[in-house]
Amino acid sequence: MEIKVDDLSGREVHELLREHLGDMHLHSPPESVHALDLEALRRPEITFWTAWEGGELLGCGALKELDAAHAEIKSMRTAAAHLRKGVAARLLRHIMEEAARRGYTRLSLETGSAEAFWPARRLYERFGFEYCGPFEGYREDPYSVFMTRGL
Repeated sequence: MEIKVDDLSGREVHELLREHLGDMHLHSPPESVHALDLEALRRPEITFWTAWEGGELLGCGALKELDAAHAEIKSMRTAAAHLRKGVAARLLRHIMEEAARRGYTRLSLETGSAEAFWPARRLYERFGFEYCGPFEGYREDPYSVFMTRGL
């Protein structure tokens, strides 16, 4: 599996992000969807990675700098054909290593509270993330779960 910084220009990436946003809207009301669209993911404080194998897109993930010590994981998504193959764990490990390399001391995320998000929450728990309150402009929301961990 090759993980690389992506410029968000490829058709496969657009389709995966469209699927990601569609699923977020399927399980949460619009005001509770915090997934970023293509333009938001291109902002300078965000680094976006894709995972590939044999020319096939496996998944994606992003890191958003909140301040010099704190970053947020965004847009974690595994392509449907590659679920339960370790793609998300590999991407998460890569993002965590990059966050530590950049000198961040805290990594946080927001994910959904619906049953559909249970596999994501379990993944984050396995990697040492703990439940916390809202951070960086988020508000308490019954459709959101917030998690964090030190690096």
